[in-house]
Amino acid sequence: MGKVYIVGAGPGDVDLLTIKGLRCIECADVILYDRLINKELLAYAKKDAKLIFCGKLPQQHAMIQEQINQTLVDYAQQGYIVTRLKGGDPFVFGRGAEEADVLAKHQIPFEIVPGITSGIAAPAYAGIPVTHRDLGSSFAMVTGHMQDGKEDAIRWESLAKGIDTIAIYMGVGNLPYIRQQLLKYGRDEKTPVAVIHWGTVSTKQRTVTGTLATIEEIVRTENIQNPSIILVGKVVTLRETIQWFEQSPTQPIQITG
Repeated sequence: MGKVYIVGAGPGDVDLLTIKGLRCIECADVILYDRLINKELLAYAKKDAKLIFCGKLPQQHAMIQEQINQTLVDYAQQGYIVTRLKGGDPFVFGRGAEEADVLAKHQIPFEIVPGITSGIAAPAYAGIPVTHRDLGSSFAMVTGHMQDGKEDAIRWESLAKGIDTIAIYMGVGNLPYIRQQLLKYGRDEKTPVAVIHWGTVSTKQRTVTGTLATIEEIVRTENIQNPSIILVGKVVTLRETIQWFEQSPTQPIQITG
């Protein structure tokens, strides 16, 4: 019997991968990786490691989830060390728990390796803290992508009235509906909003800001697409003074000695 590591690769900047995540890449015989990971991470794999792409686009899946689950099981049962490499954190809208459940049912050893999630990292790279003593003491992460054929289970009223800062994943395509729900349940139309495209990726990150009243038109005009994080809350106003990354992107840290 082999073993499976379900690893969060972080939001895009290769320097944000954890040390344990790096070790899981280096030791793997087989790596199943998603669309949103930084492909530079695959350079750390063993030369003879088998690399399997299993990313997903809307309505376009290289592998459906059931195939991914079965592939993990098959290689582990053959005695291989398998690393399942996911963007962000595997337990934050990453289906990591679904894969772990399948492995557990097959009595396959596995470990979960957390990663930095984009709902925190992308705002940080855009100069926006998700909490602030004066502007936001509560924070929620929400999916903006509803499963096909299922009713919206998000408690929009609670979010609109009870949460200071809301990070919405995979929501650009549903932005009109998201905006409508927040306004419907009492969120002020003047509430600041940021949309961060390809957060933490130096060659791609773009951030647009507006309010609930204006952000839909701004996103349309600027042609902002997924992958993007939508951030709703007063903390967005801090970008005016502490934005840093898009003005002067970071360089890889060189470790010597």
